[in-house]
Amino acid sequence: MPKLSPRDIKSKIAGIKNTMRITNAMKVVSAAKLRKAQEAIFKARPYSDKLYEIMAHLFAHIDTYSHPLFKRRELKTVDLIIISADRGLAGAFNTNLFKKVDSYIKSCQNQNVNLHIVGRKAYQYYSKRKYNIVSSYQDVFKKEINFDIVKELGAKLISRYKDEETDLIVLFNNEMITKATYAPKERRFLPIREEDINIQERPLDQNTVYNIEGNETDILDSIINIYMNYQLYRAMLESNAAEHFARMVAMDNATRNASDLIKKWTLIFNKARQESITAELIDIVTAAEAMD
Repeated sequence: MPKLSPRDIKSKIAGIKNTMRITNAMKVVSAAKLRKAQEAIFKARPYSDKLYEIMAHLFAHIDTYSHPLFKRRELKTVDLIIISADRGLAGAFNTNLFKKVDSYIKSCQNQNVNLHIVGRKAYQYYSKRKYNIVSSYQDVFKKEINFDIVKELGAKLISRYKDEETDLIVLFNNEMITKATYAPKERRFLPIREEDINIQERPLDQNTVYNIEGNETDILDSIINIYMNYQLYRAMLESNAAEHFARMVAMDNATRNASDLIKKWTLIFNKARQESITAELIDIVTAAEAMD
């Protein structure tokens, strides 16, 4: 590697400073988006609690096990829902998710596997690996999460399970574990099981009475559809928050690294400049001595 002149080093430092300004700006933007995403999750919590309460009462008072979405079958076909990011620059956010999905796919040696993808990064990754992608949604997280997409995907998944096109649907997404950590998660989407509702953790309010009017099956279908759509929506909200957190951390690390590089190259610049000045002084002294 040729020795850089002080001018070249100064140019390099300027380039790193520009990069640091960009990464710092991206960190600030991600922090703001993270707060907004966390607020959306918080606002959805009362709806979530009431929905789980209604589902728990249904389990207690209606024969749900005859419903097609509760029936278990021999596993011949498995559908996977993969919720990734649309963009990169988020550390290992997408990579760790894909590792978890790939590990699960590897375990499905005797089953056909179909994919339902949310997020550009997952589509780019799995379309190159020749998996059967049944549905794909991209640019979902550009602004607010489009609930029409949630309903469309939810209806497709419910239809596939009812029509016995698949025997198990599993959902993969990233979620915040604590305020400072996130991780890829795997959960069964269909068939529904009683433990999915966490009834034991949500004791029934005995003072609440639900009067069921009309066709019991139609009411059950309607509530289950709402419940399944909410599961998808909540998973997207969680993934969105985790993505902004991951990008904020990645950009913070990049900013810190850039700062360290600037310090390193500033020392190199000062040393090179000192050497240049020393060399010039030696030339001047040598020339003066030659004139004597």
